[in-house]
Amino acid sequence: VQLQASGGGLVQPGGSLRLSCAASGFTLEHYTIGWFRQAPGKEREGVSGISGISSDPDNTYYADSVKGRFTVSRDGAKNTVYLQMNYLKPEDTAVYYCAADRGFPPTIGTIFTWGQGTLVTVSS
Repeated sequence: VQLQASGGGLVQPGGSLRLSCAASGFTLEHYTIGWFRQAPGKEREGVSGISGISSDPDNTYYADSVKGRFTVSRDGAKNTVYLQMNYLKPEDTAVYYCAADRGFPPTIGTIFTWGQGTLVTVSS
């Protein structure tokens, strides 16, 4: 059971990135998939999440700091969850992690599988 996050990089303020979280060993659409981030010197925080397909329609969660700028989505055929990040700000700079949870919204204390992080740097 593994999650693989990718898509990070360096982007200028106002720019966009799309992160991907690919699963292996399990079908991620059966679980809540969350995105978390950890900036240098700060605690890991929840950013976004999408519920499993048992919820109809999908439930989604966004931290107040990213509402209106980030969008989470899922491609069941590719067993992948995406985080589209628009209008990026320097304060979005962090290592981003995806993770799987059995409940919703995704919570650090109940995550059962973490992906490795992908670094997002927003700087001019």
